[in-house]
Amino acid sequence: MKVIVCGAGQVGFSIARYLASEGNDVTVVDQRPDLIRKISDSLDVQAIVGYASHPGVLDAAGAADAEMLIAVTHADEVNMIACQVAHSLFHIPTKIARVRAQDYLEDQWANLFSRENMPIDVTISPEIEVAKAVIRRLRVPGATELIPLAHNKVRLLGVRCSDDTPVVFTPIRQLSALFPELSIVIVGIVRQDRPMVPSPDDQMLPGDDVYFVCATEHQARALAAFGHEEPEARRILVLGGGNIGLFLAQRLERDFPHVSVKVVEQDRTRAEFVAKTLTRSVVINGDMLDQEILEEAGVEQTETVVAVTNDDENNILASLLAKRNGCQRAITLINKSTYNPLVSTLGVDVVVNPRSMTVSTILQHVRRGRIHSVHSLHEGFGELIEADALETSGLVGRPLREVRLPAGVILGAVVRGEQVISPRGGTVLKAGDRVVLFASAGAIKKVEKMFSVRLEFF
Repeated sequence: MKVIVCGAGQVGFSIARYLASEGNDVTVVDQRPDLIRKISDSLDVQAIVGYASHPGVLDAAGAADAEMLIAVTHADEVNMIACQVAHSLFHIPTKIARVRAQDYLEDQWANLFSRENMPIDVTISPEIEVAKAVIRRLRVPGATELIPLAHNKVRLLGVRCSDDTPVVFTPIRQLSALFPELSIVIVGIVRQDRPMVPSPDDQMLPGDDVYFVCATEHQARALAAFGHEEPEARRILVLGGGNIGLFLAQRLERDFPHVSVKVVEQDRTRAEFVAKTLTRSVVINGDMLDQEILEEAGVEQTETVVAVTNDDENNILASLLAKRNGCQRAITLINKSTYNPLVSTLGVDVVVNPRSMTVSTILQHVRRGRIHSVHSLHEGFGELIEADALETSGLVGRPLREVRLPAGVILGAVVRGEQVISPRGGTVLKAGDRVVLFASAGAIKKVEKMFSVRLEFF
């Protein structure tokens, strides 16, 4: 597939890397020569210096025969115009744009991105995606990751193991014998920031981040097996009143009427705007790294602090200060993946990364075959994929123990109507089953073939 990526920043670089590693024909456009030089030196892609919204630049990038344009520059307007030019002049079938300004995304302007007006097929708001991810984690306090799948019948959960976790030092193959009611499938383990696809003989160790798939109705039981039975927070402190903080506070006011919300914002003008926009949250104007401001916000009585400013370092420091002053749990926004190995040892409980969320959302529209959703796990470790089993697939009609799955692929769950099946060796897939699986980076193309409408499969 031929794809034009507009924008060579962190998101554009990540998308280009994913697509190029899978054999796609990728061209990256950006006005900054230093970013283009970096991407040319690092990736097997074509890279062009120029304005992504200019027709001549898109023409030079190969827009005449491109199948998809992904616009993720830092300017919403450039992203939107690039999509318009791609549609009107080059008839590119699929246009995806990152749009950050929330005013464009208000319900009253929903018709803006229609085919008749500004033909963007998919608009992605990192701010909204982050706020939704934070809310999912607030609903399930023990989880470091939560991804709903198959119309929320199935969930992927991430948990961090400690010395007190009941299942540590237990071979995975023995879990079902020791915990007969524990219907989970462990699909990934991250140990000292190194991801691995586990074998049945592997054990979970203290300090591991474990990803598993289970039926939503068994979620509480599964979390209890890992020692996580924390109650939902009733007092939440949001640090940062930008787009993410404001949207998060609005959602908390709407969906959590029993929760007390306080917001700390350093910029006085912005704090006044946030205070006028929210209806029952308390807004404090001040520096979130100031001990007195944190005390004024009642940090010692707060169950969860959510740090979502644009500054990674401030988010990390504020989270640690809040926990030192009595806050029980910290959810922290971090853009730079270089901090990932540090945050868990420092005491940050949950990290949300806008870049990885944006990449995951875009990948859902890139994958081929009967694939419904795709979620990237741990910086390119692999993907959690939700797809329909086709009648022509080699997966259908025989026990799974007889199916040779590609290396790095683990089936997490099978949804048949309203029934959720935890796959075992004797499980037989039927055509039309919704399959949730994990595929390491090297196995993704083989998984696409398994769920494509063609007759050949790996």
